[in-house]
Amino acid sequence: LRKATSIAFGALFAVLTIRIYVPNPQSLLVASGIVGAGIAVALQDLFKNFVGGIIIFVNGLYKVGDRIEVENKCGDVVDVGLLTTTLMELKEWVGADQPTGRLSILPNGIALSKTINNYTKDYSFIWDEITIPIAYESDWRKARDILLSVIRSETKTATEQSEQEMSRLENKYFFTRRQSEPAVYVALTDNWVSISARYTTDPKERRIVHNAISKRLLDELEKAKIGIASQTISIVDFPTIRVKK
Repeated sequence: LRKATSIAFGALFAVLTIRIYVPNPQSLLVASGIVGAGIAVALQDLFKNFVGGIIIFVNGLYKVGDRIEVENKCGDVVDVGLLTTTLMELKEWVGADQPTGRLSILPNGIALSKTINNYTKDYSFIWDEITIPIAYESDWRKARDILLSVIRSETKTATEQSEQEMSRLENKYFFTRRQSEPAVYVALTDNWVSISARYTTDPKERRIVHNAISKRLLDELEKAKIGIASQTISIVDFPTIRVKK
């Protein structure tokens, strides 16, 4: 609101100034048209960013508070101006989806030519997965049940809110409802039974939820005496060694 008010005030001031000091506004329009054509060529990137800013505001591609990703740059939007967008940078040298502390300034022209991934527009949840390897000699069925129980407990609130937002999403888009309830999948590998769980979570709390699930899961598997597998190498035979004196 502050930015919109300042822009409107500036435009009104310019119009009033022209009316006072320019006796023939038509001649000014012709001259400004010629000058404007030259400026448009020289400052095409500036105009591109200006148009991109208008598109961002009008179409609602993203707003302050959204988490977006443009090409390899990811962050939380902290400011949207007429020419640039400011992000609180994520990832880079920091693990998972946590901020680095740097501010990234992106030109608004990205709205015209780049793909923008918005993590929180209309639907403020994402799907995440966690996978554990279970040794073949352990009870993988019990491990599967433990994983599902822990996931349901830790993501209960997020799952309920996700269902509500998904219902609203169906009214806006041609959208086939996806499963929000946690699901567990089992796969066989050469070394272990791979058990994966899929669940919904807030993108801004993904690492926190993943950490809580992992700690509870380790405790429950330890109580149940279920071993977590690791990469192993079996040596079948050694070559014959001959020593000459």
